[in-house]
Amino acid sequence: MNPVRKRRLILVGLVLAAVGIATGLTVLALQQNMTYLYSPSEVAAGHAPTGARFRLGGVVLEHSIQRASDSLKVDFIVTDRFKQMQVEYTGILPDLFREGQSIVATGSLHGDRFIATEVLAKHDETYMPPEVRDAIEKAKHVEAGGGAPATPGTDTAH
Repeated sequence: MNPVRKRRLILVGLVLAAVGIATGLTVLALQQNMTYLYSPSEVAAGHAPTGARFRLGGVVLEHSIQRASDSLKVDFIVTDRFKQMQVEYTGILPDLFREGQSIVATGSLHGDRFIATEVLAKHDETYMPPEVRDAIEKAKHVEAGGGAPATPGTDTAH
């Protein structure tokens, strides 16, 4: 092999290696930013990771909101009308947050409580986030004896 071809081959090999490393690092970074949405039924079935960040979607159960008098801490229950999950949040809640409304909370599971770091509420009377609607439909399917859902949840990049 002549020296010119050898240099070109080495250069092409280095470029391909650099592209491969950059692609691998990009995929790794994106995977770390993925958060999956689970319904309370999926969390109760053990599909949600303990200690890892994920999103919990459902409806705020009526008469479940308990506000601390000396802080911004709020405890409430999120339900998909089949299972319930106790949620703890410290901070200012969205204006549209109230009982009977759909929400999506981001946080992690600690024991049997979901500790939320962010709470999003729906924006009008008829809207339900597609992820929450799909999670409730999956819960109905599981309750009807259709077995466990095939996928762990809906993924979205943050």
